Order: sequence, then structure tokens, then C-alpha cells
Amino acid sequence: MYESGSACGVTVLAVHGYPDNHSVWDGAARLLGEHYRVLRYDVRGAGAPDQPTDRDAYRMPHLVDDLIAVLDATATDRVHLLGHDWGSIQCWAALEDTRLDGRIAGFTSVSGPSLAHAGVWLGPARGHRLDATRQLAKSYYAVLFQLPRLPELAVHAGLLDRAVALASSRRASSRRASSDDVAAQRSAADKLNGLQLYRANLRGGAQRPRPRRMDVPVQILVPRHDAFIRPEFAMQAPKPFVRNLHTRAIAGGTGWSASIPKPSPRTCAGSSNTSSTAHRCSSDSRRYSPTAISSAASSSSRWPSRCCRCGTERRHPVRPKAISLE
Repeated sequence: MYESGSACGVTVLAVHGYPDNHSVWDGAARLLGEHYRVLRYDVRGAGAPDQPTDRDAYRMPHLVDDLIAVLDATATDRVHLLGHDWGSIQCWAALEDTRLDGRIAGFTSVSGPSLAHAGVWLGPARGHRLDATRQLAKSYYAVLFQLPRLPELAVHAGLLDRAVALASSRRASSRRASSDDVAAQRSAADKLNGLQLYRANLRGGAQRPRPRRMDVPVQILVPRHDAFIRPEFAMQAPKPFVRNLHTRAIAGGTGWSASIPKPSPRTCAGSSNTSSTAHRCSSDSRRYSPTAISSAASSSSRWPSRCCRCGTERRHPVRPKAISLE
């Protein structure tokens, strides 16, 4: 788990997607760090070498357990979730979990819909068949990822990297690429392991929870040139289930991380109550091992209450067991 920014600021937990790891948030963490305490971690399949090999270990309940374990071990107050791609998908699922009731102050989603909302919006009984068909056509890769061996061969041949680069290049005409575009160091293991996210959660037999009405403020950032998520889908699917929903189009495409604008508290959290941070603290970067925290983390491993004196460093890093490989 990685922590940076203001030790006394409101906590933002950023969850990455596929085929990334925690480093995809490096640019955003620098921008947010002046006012926020930013937490990042490598989700199952990314980062650390000791990753689950069994497909069932990547099912959504395990992903949600990991996210909640991170919050249990590091967060003492209500937090804001920030998710991209599969990171956003698992944040949506976490918001359905009653264990987080009252603990989430806001959620910002980028290019990652709720699977439960998607199941309803893409259903045949809906009155937007054309939009649904267009979205399904953009999701062709999810079907390809179900095939045996072929996706793995594509990863080893570098075809996946080329496809992501091609999709990301659509924004090149509107802005110069920056160093943040290549900040996320994707390993071959990240790409291979992450395929199990699709295989474990998108098969026809995968169970979908019934969508739950949410009171948490939700903001959806919609990249204008996203190659895989249509704006209609991103903006409309959550509407029946989110009482406090805000949508905002942003510049960029699939490789969105460097194009995200410097956020105000409202932009980051979808809620104005984060602007009450009273002062700044020294900004540093702390890495805690292991990079992922298991659901077996005990309450005795949590951080103590945050000190409000600027620059005070917390000296009790969490040391729970690594992610369970069941």
C-alpha cells in the first residue's frame, strides 16, 4: 500500500484498473497531495509477485474484501473513493456492501461502470437498444479475453500494449503527451494476471447483485474519446440507482490519467464538504509492505488516530498478512 500527500488531509483511496498497477495514479496523487491524503494499492493480479493463480480468487467479493481491508487498516475517518476501469468497477461493488455504510464520503468513477447497473441498462427490456448495441460492440475485447490462450499470446507478442496505445492516441491531437502518460509501469505479470478479472466476473454464469439505491454522492468523469465506454452508457446506467449523481466530460481518452484536470475538492469527491481542510501538512511518500492487504487484517494493525500537527509522521505501518491466495 502506498501513501502520499497531506497527512492531515481528507483521505482519498485511488483504485487502479487493468492492465495498470498503483503507479497509474502517480500524476493524480501529486496533484491531490497538496490538500489530500492519498492512498493507493496494487489490486489482485498487479504489483507484487506473489499473486493468486486461481481464477476464482479474482471474483468480485474477494476484490471488495481487499478494498475494505485497506480501509480498515489505514483509514480512521470517512474517505473518498476514486476508481478507474476495473478499479472503478470494484468500487461500485464495494458501495453495495453494507460494511461500508457511513464510511464513504463520495465516489469519483472514471471509465468503469457498475456491473450490476450495466446488467440492467444493457438488458433487452430497455428502450435504448441502439445505444446498448453500440456499447456492446465497444466491449468486444471482453469477449476475446474469455478465449483460452489467445489473450496470453497477445500479451507476450506485445499486441495488448499496441491496442492500448492505439486507443490512447486518439487524444494526441488535443494535447502534448507528458511524462505521466508512461508513468504506469505495466509488467507482463500485471497484464496476464489481470485477464482473470474478466474471466472470473464477466462470464454468463457470474452472479450479479441486485442494484442497491445509493445515497453516497457519486461523480462520473467521462473522457470524451474513451475507446471502450460510450458516454450514454457511463452517464445513464447509474441514474436509477444513485440519488446524488453528477457527470462531467473531461479531455482525453482511454489513456486518461495524465489528462485529468487539477481537481478542486468538489471535483475530486463529488461533494463540497471536503473543502474544510484547515491546514497543510508536509507532503511525503511512504510505502508499506506488503503491497496488498488481506481481509484477515486485525484491528490491532490499524493506524492510530491521525495527528493534526503538521509534518508528524505516523510510525506504525500496517503489517497484516499478504493477500490470501484462496
